[in-house]
Amino acid sequence: MAKQNKQTAGTFRDGIEGRIKVVSVLLFLFGAALIARLAFLQIIQHDTLVAKSEKQYLSTVKTHFGRGIIYDRNLNELARNVETESVYINPSEIFDRKATARILSATLKLDPDQVRKKISSKKHFVWIKRKSPLHEVAELKKSGLSGVGYVSEQKRFYPKRELAASVLGFVGMDNQGLAGIEHAYQAKLKGATFRQVMERDARGRNIQPVEGLRNSNLRNYDLALTLDEVIQFTTEYHLKKQVEHFKADSGMAVVMNPHTGEIYAMANVPQFNPNRYGAFPQQVWKNNIIASSYEPGSIFKPIVAAAALDKGLARPQDIFFCENGKMEIGNVHIGEASDHKFGWLTMRDIIAKSSNIGAIKIAQQVGREPFYEYIRKFGFGEKSGLSLPGESKGQLKEQKAWNKLSLASISFGHEIAVTPIQMVSALAAIANGGNLMEPRITHSLIKDGRVIEQFKPEKIRRVISEKTSRQLVEILKSVVKTGTGKKAALEGIDVAGKTGTAQKYNTKTQSYSKTEFISSFIGFAPADSPRLVILVMIDNPKGLHWGSVVAAPVFREIAKKALRYLNVPSSKERVFILDRA
Repeated sequence: MAKQNKQTAGTFRDGIEGRIKVVSVLLFLFGAALIARLAFLQIIQHDTLVAKSEKQYLSTVKTHFGRGIIYDRNLNELARNVETESVYINPSEIFDRKATARILSATLKLDPDQVRKKISSKKHFVWIKRKSPLHEVAELKKSGLSGVGYVSEQKRFYPKRELAASVLGFVGMDNQGLAGIEHAYQAKLKGATFRQVMERDARGRNIQPVEGLRNSNLRNYDLALTLDEVIQFTTEYHLKKQVEHFKADSGMAVVMNPHTGEIYAMANVPQFNPNRYGAFPQQVWKNNIIASSYEPGSIFKPIVAAAALDKGLARPQDIFFCENGKMEIGNVHIGEASDHKFGWLTMRDIIAKSSNIGAIKIAQQVGREPFYEYIRKFGFGEKSGLSLPGESKGQLKEQKAWNKLSLASISFGHEIAVTPIQMVSALAAIANGGNLMEPRITHSLIKDGRVIEQFKPEKIRRVISEKTSRQLVEILKSVVKTGTGKKAALEGIDVAGKTGTAQKYNTKTQSYSKTEFISSFIGFAPADSPRLVILVMIDNPKGLHWGSVVAAPVFREIAKKALRYLNVPSSKERVFILDRA
């Protein structure tokens, strides 16, 4: 019995020891697995888990500061930044949602339904209004609403409002350039993007900023334009006044230095305020001076005259028979725009009196291929190189695609579409002695108050000889003295220029309108030592439509005031100065 009990006890002891061994092995394996798991989490998965943790407890808000200032040529501010604040909410912290929605919508002038929808969000960070006016934010802070927070930001501000708006463009909510210079020079003007990181507790409530604004460079570059705000204002004022007087659809004007290609003014009417660009139709944002093309009409006639003179195929005094006002090419009858019945005219008088048939006769003397070559040399059919987005190259058919009427039509500015910037650049080449200059809107890049890059004049090519230029200047002076451009004349300063009245082409009827016109005048002054080239185009004036009546007076007013501003003396003043000397 004792022996049996002893055996039983031994068996029991062996069973317990076996179980202990099994449990020990299991505990060892569990411990090893736990250590392996901890090692995996702490070492291999460390970065991933930290990122997830931060995502749970940190909220990142991007803000934008220090966008570069845009100046005119004299460092007058055209675009700058103002301090503002943006309002956000954490819906989980809002106790009285109805009252909060009412106060937010009333103070910030927001749609109540949209505010209520945002307050009902399950997110922990919701923008209520970005870049609010400071007086609204100050009023809202008095309410002491729970769950409402504020982030400091900067807002783009255009202190001159509509002035040069189509050139400057505008920026979006995150300070990205969306149009004009703001878009073209985004890389230089963009400023710095900061991250403001907000710590949140386990319930997702914002506690406090745990990381301040980063990146020390507040601003990349400032940009000075070639525009002169005084000349720009003068141009916009007189252009707008005439557009309204003739109830026209729109108007454009450009003022350029013919020797450097610098643009002193670039005006579009109707205008818009870039501080509130969303309140205006999108078509008003467009800079039609570079982005739209038009049949130029008679202001194109100096180009055919330049080709004839430069090739030695005609002289200013050579005479052409103008068919007594009627000419037939194929089955098409061509007449004069003003029903004049011209007989024999010199080249000078053809341009001065703006004879369509005379221009055709000159073009026929030049020939299709040489005429096409000169059109291309003057820069038509290609982009001008101006550093603004959305530029059109106009419409110029390849010479091999010209039909029997093309030579005749193009000679007086039909069957070709040009941009205003192409046209003013071409006349600048005539004014400056024969060189096509690249038009420029940017003057210099500035950093920390110092000019680090100055944009210099760029000659594209010589178009005509100096002799041809001088001959054309005399011809264009006669337009203003005795021809169609008398209303562009200035007292004491010689003006050279050309009027234009182009019938608008109706794409639906595929014919030229008898009631809609583009009225133009392009010229330069002083004629023999030009400081300014000015183009005025008015689209679809009502009532009178001749360029000599509608556009030439605008040229006169802009030129008179701009030359006075630039201290260009009249002939009487020059005599007075010489007498005093």
